[in-house]
Amino acid sequence: MSATALWGWIVLFALGLCIGGLGWRLYGLLARPYRPDRAQPRGSAWRGIVYAFTWGMMPWAKESTRRHFLPYVRGVLFHLGIFATLATLAVSPWRSALPASITMAGLVFTGIGAVGGLIGILMRIFDERLRALSHPDDYAAVVLVTVWQAAGMAFWTDPRWTAAFYALSALTLIAIPLTKIRHCIYFFFSRFFFGLFYGRRAVLG
Repeated sequence: MSATALWGWIVLFALGLCIGGLGWRLYGLLARPYRPDRAQPRGSAWRGIVYAFTWGMMPWAKESTRRHFLPYVRGVLFHLGIFATLATLAVSPWRSALPASITMAGLVFTGIGAVGGLIGILMRIFDERLRALSHPDDYAAVVLVTVWQAAGMAFWTDPRWTAAFYALSALTLIAIPLTKIRHCIYFFFSRFFFGLFYGRRAVLG
């Protein structure tokens, strides 16, 4: 068995650990008591939820993103790079059969994500306010994901990077439920209850 094939199996094992870890986090979240809102609704909760996941995520919807538009764009590109790197991992066994357009798209988006991550790291280091809010786990998560995206970009550049990309993919998957990367599941709950709460009060939607 080649080193690349071995790392491929390790990635699958890491994926199982990731799913199990996120499932455990999700179970702990759903096990918390839910206290329904007893106030009489004045608006549509579902309209608020739809708004929270659509227009409420646009840069003009919040004062912080209106005032800090470039950091908002950086964050969007960074997360697009994450999705591109996950897609890269999913299609990696068939790399040689993919058209050149897919290869170029993968190279561009993983590269953009890596650059966005690098800028985010530098912002946490040199911006006094961000530095005061950042903890070692924040740095570790951003650095890991940024290096992982860079490995994804290298994979599209030269298939000899496949084993390294798989190794970093396995490490990232294992780290997801253990580090602040796990906010990927909490995000959906926070947006849902944000829209539910303010939609019922006719503030959103």
